[in-house]
Amino acid sequence: MLRHSSTLLIIAVALLCGLGLVMLASTGVWVRGMENPYHFVTRQAVMIALGLVAAVGMAKVPGDWIRKLTPAAYVASCILLALCFIPGIGIEEFGSKRWIKFPIVGQFQPSEAAKMVIVIALALWFTRWQTEVQTFWRGFVLPGAIIVIPIGLIAAETDVGTALSLSVAVGAVMFCVGTRLIYMVPTALAAMAGAAWFVYNNPNRWGRIEAWLDLENPVHQLDRGMQQWRALLALGNGGPWGVGLGNGVEKFGTLTFAHIDFIFPVVGEELGLPATLGVVVCYVAIAVGGIGIALQARQIFERCIALGLTCVIVVPAMVNIGVTTAVLPNDGLPLPFVSYGGTSLVFSLAAVGLLIGIHRRSQVPVAKAFPLGKEVRLAVRL
Repeated sequence: MLRHSSTLLIIAVALLCGLGLVMLASTGVWVRGMENPYHFVTRQAVMIALGLVAAVGMAKVPGDWIRKLTPAAYVASCILLALCFIPGIGIEEFGSKRWIKFPIVGQFQPSEAAKMVIVIALALWFTRWQTEVQTFWRGFVLPGAIIVIPIGLIAAETDVGTALSLSVAVGAVMFCVGTRLIYMVPTALAAMAGAAWFVYNNPNRWGRIEAWLDLENPVHQLDRGMQQWRALLALGNGGPWGVGLGNGVEKFGTLTFAHIDFIFPVVGEELGLPATLGVVVCYVAIAVGGIGIALQARQIFERCIALGLTCVIVVPAMVNIGVTTAVLPNDGLPLPFVSYGGTSLVFSLAAVGLLIGIHRRSQVPVAKAFPLGKEVRLAVRL
């Protein structure tokens, strides 16, 4: 089973990308203010092509190159995250400063690139200090300092969902590599307390919590809880088998961001329970494939990268599905490979390519034994 981890990963990602194109063709037509009704699906197709190029490149890049380029990539990612706060470069949308725009490159989200870089930088650190992973300074404080800077910048952009999901990913890497729980548990509890204090003192986010706790309140259904309430109505309207592709009604404006954050309820409304369960199964397959690749990696550097990138993909998917089914409060994370978003799609596919490259390098070629009947023995007579 572990030998086919890459195949399992590729099939799951391909199915999710195909489903994303189909659902964008269904939902993108009804987005207000767009002259071209198929703008989103055509742009998503272009981004899939770019992502495939990035995936092939990451699959073929040697591991030594990754080690050498990681420090420069880490510094560059921190600079790009800081540029989100520079007027004229950073772009603020819906109260968040998550995007930057350059003349040729266009608009993109630096946090998506930073997620890969942070995982690789953490893996490089633990590779350098393998024998001291259980110490306080080199096993906890210094690697924590490496990840706190970019995660803090992401949280300051008010992209708290990405910061929290990335914290879970790096926490999983530190736990599996051997960092002592006596250091991790109090820090995690303190971070959770700080996050709770921030949410409680932020009127917008605390209002989301209150709406989530009482979605049946008509006041919340017309305000901060409208998205999750309409998402539940979409899932209920679809029933077990859905109303048919293109026949959903919640995407006509009542379910905002139906092509981005809340595309999962549209899948349930139009394609029914088999499609939603299929999406969940695909992410489970990605998790199984990524963990299988990590178990087969021959170096701790590649093992940490494989585990971290798997969490970077799967954790936001779990959060998105939890939000759209009202299990979690609204957080604004897209559904990887399915939701519309060029930066997320390209770097997610690049992460998949890196996972495949790690799996390819971990496969040890087995020499074929020659049949005994074909052996030729030479002897010298004295």
